[in-house]
Amino acid sequence: MADYFAFQWHILDDCDQRCKHCYIFAEDNNKELHTMNFEDMKIVLDNALEMCEKTDRKPYFSITGGDPILHPNFWDLLELLHEKELDYSIMGNPFHLTDDVCRRLADLGCRQYQLSLDGLEKTHDYFRKPGSFDITLEKIKTLKDAGVRASIMTTVSKVNIDEIPELIDVVVANNVDLFSFARYCPTGDEKDSHVAPEEYKQLLEKVWEKYNEYSDSGTYFNLKDHLWTLFLYEKGLFKIPENLKDDVIYDGCNCGNSHLTILPTGDVFACRRMDSKVGNAINDDLFDVFTSDEMNEYRQFENFEKCSKCELLRFCRGCPAVSYGYTNDMYSADPQCWKVIV
Repeated sequence: MADYFAFQWHILDDCDQRCKHCYIFAEDNNKELHTMNFEDMKIVLDNALEMCEKTDRKPYFSITGGDPILHPNFWDLLELLHEKELDYSIMGNPFHLTDDVCRRLADLGCRQYQLSLDGLEKTHDYFRKPGSFDITLEKIKTLKDAGVRASIMTTVSKVNIDEIPELIDVVVANNVDLFSFARYCPTGDEKDSHVAPEEYKQLLEKVWEKYNEYSDSGTYFNLKDHLWTLFLYEKGLFKIPENLKDDVIYDGCNCGNSHLTILPTGDVFACRRMDSKVGNAINDDLFDVFTSDEMNEYRQFENFEKCSKCELLRFCRGCPAVSYGYTNDMYSADPQCWKVIV
């Protein structure tokens, strides 16, 4: 089977929250909100499918926004994806997930719906809005009762880092199908959320204990942050394979390899979490975009300041977007990487 190529597709900016760590609203709450019209959505879809055919990849679409359910053609898009038998999931809010909506999602082949919990109740509602925590827990059951997998994603920062282990207790108790977390990417001059490398390593230790405690639960724990590779390597649980092929990247950040982000304007980013525009999915051929010189700027692996000197270069590379958030340079050292490179 062909390898997947992931498209994170933001079909609109509009949302009924203004989360404090949102990439859309973090710096300018008066920005113009864009919505991709349905004709352009069909152009983008055909463009993505043609690219995957040329690269022998299987497409996977993560439909998001804003809150994608607010898009006037949300159901039209899902019907089109279902008609073409394409794999997709949705990343959105809990507020519009009625029983009928969730059943319709299941009927149209939605594989998974990702919700967010950014800490325990007080912290999460501080980031999002009052009542969001309880509504999110309620809608996990609504999704699952309809036959849609419920996923929880957490953004880790200085504000909530101490709550993550207990949050894992909460997601397991609520029968979440998949749990993962990623680190907050600072925007502008905001660096108050910095987590020291050893502090982050201690978090992974505590979380790893929780994951093992709940290994027989129905919750799958996705090791999304690539610093997990370093963590497991140091524990002897990850070993570098023998007979590696030259110049092959085996794992780590998908930026430049198997992922593109498409915004409501059609603009294509190598990674949504940093300023990385490489083209436009309405006006440009996506295959040409992916193979362009602009895109090659994001796969100069020898330019990684710290990772290029590490034996895990082809398996880890931390999070270039987090590095970019601190230094405006994705190739700078990951600010939470604790490995000492001599």
